[in-house]
Amino acid sequence: MASSRKSRSARAPPPPRTLVLDNGSDTIKAGFVTGEKTAGPRIIPNCLARDRHRKTYVGSELEKCKDFGEIAFRRPVEKGFIANWEAQKEIWDREFFDDKAPQRCDPSESRLVLAEQPNSLPALQTHCDQMVFEEFGFASYYRGTGPSFNAYHDIQAIFHTPRTSETIIDIPAEVILLIDSGYSHTTVTPILQGRPIHPAIRRLDVGGKLMTNYLTRVLSLRHFDMRNETYIVNEMKEAVCYVSLDFKGDLEKTWKGTRGERREEYLTGAGIAKDYVLPDSHKSFHGVVREYDPGASSRAACKGTVSTEDVLTLRNERFVVPELLFNPSDIGMRQPGLADLVMQSLSALPIGLWPGLLANIVVVGGNAKLENFIQRLQMELLERVPDECVVRVARPADPVISTWLGAANFAKHEHVEQLAVTKQEYEEHGAGWVARKFAAGLGVDS
Repeated sequence: MASSRKSRSARAPPPPRTLVLDNGSDTIKAGFVTGEKTAGPRIIPNCLARDRHRKTYVGSELEKCKDFGEIAFRRPVEKGFIANWEAQKEIWDREFFDDKAPQRCDPSESRLVLAEQPNSLPALQTHCDQMVFEEFGFASYYRGTGPSFNAYHDIQAIFHTPRTSETIIDIPAEVILLIDSGYSHTTVTPILQGRPIHPAIRRLDVGGKLMTNYLTRVLSLRHFDMRNETYIVNEMKEAVCYVSLDFKGDLEKTWKGTRGERREEYLTGAGIAKDYVLPDSHKSFHGVVREYDPGASSRAACKGTVSTEDVLTLRNERFVVPELLFNPSDIGMRQPGLADLVMQSLSALPIGLWPGLLANIVVVGGNAKLENFIQRLQMELLERVPDECVVRVARPADPVISTWLGAANFAKHEHVEQLAVTKQEYEEHGAGWVARKFAAGLGVDS
C-alpha cells in the first residue's frame, strides 16, 4: 500500500514545451518556450470581427480585412478579465489547437503560463482553471498576475544602470513599481521579490479603449461622424496623439481665438497641427499622417480642383485625449490621475519601501508608447514625493510584449516548477486547492 501511495503522489516530469499567453483585452501575445529557447511572440487580435459585408474574422484573420469602415467587434475580455469563454475558446482553437493553427499546440504535452490582471474575481479565476484543464486538457498550468511577470526581467538593464562584470543580476527583481497601461485600464502594482503587494494595488479606468472612444466623440462633433469607425480612430490615435509636457501652453497655441480673430499660431499650426488622410478602402486601407499645410485648400480653390481625399486637421485633439491619463476629471470621472494614483499606492506601504519603488518605476502596455508619457509621469511624481527620493521612470524597448517576455523568463526559472499545477494534481485536489496555490504569487521562497 505504501508503494502505491508513493507512486500516486510522484510528480510527473515537466512537459517539454510551454505555451506562454498574455491574454490582453485588445491583443493576445503568444509564443513557445522549449528548454532554454524562446521563440518571439505573435501579436494576435483578441476579437471576433464582422465587416460591413457581413464577413467574419477570427483572431489573426483580421489581417486579411481590407475595409475597416463600420467594422464591428466582439471581444471576449472585458475590463481586463475573460468574461466570454465561448468567444475566447473560438479564438484559441483557431490560433493554437485546430489542425491548421498558426501556432499548433498539443495541450496534453504542453504547459500553459497565463498572465492575468491583478485582483481578478475568484469566480472568474476558477472558471479559467476549469477551462484550461477540463476543456483544453493542458498537462501543466500556471496563472499569474501580468505585472509580477515583469519582475523576471533584468530591470537595471531597462534603466541602463552602470554595472561591472561582477554585478549579480537579481531575478526576480528585488523591488519595482510596475505601471501597466493597456486597452481597458491602467494599474499600479508594487512588487517585492516577485510578489505583488495586493493591498497597495491601484487601478485607473482609463485605457486605450476609453481614449479612442473619447477621440471618436470629439471628431464626430468637430469634423465627420466617426462613431462607426472606431478601428480607424484607434489607428489615428496611435499615430498622432502625444502627452503634453505643457498642457496649458499647448492649449493656448491651438486656440482659435474669439470670433473674427486670426491668431498667427492657430493659422500656422504652431508645430502641433497635423493632417490625417483617412483611408478610402479602395486605394488605401490605412490612414496617413502629414505635416499641416495651411495653404492646401486655398491652392486647390485657385486651381479649380476638388480633392478626393478626406483630410482631418488635428490640433488640440492630439494631446487632450492622452491627458485623461493624468486628469480623468476632464471628462467628469471621479478618479485620481496617474501620478496621484501612484502616491495612493505608496501611502498604503511602509515609507521605508518608497525609495526603492520610486527609483524603479517601469511602465508597460500599449499606452506607454505615447510620446512624452515617461517624461510627464516623472515630472509629476517629482512634484509630489519628498525631496530626498530619487525618481526613475523607464519603459522596456517594446512595452507591448514586455509582460510576455517576463512570463517567458519565468517559464525558464526554477519558480515555475514550484508553482505550476499538473492536471493530475488538479484532478486529485480540486479547483479550490489550485486557487490557494496560485494565490501565493510568483516569488515563493526556494
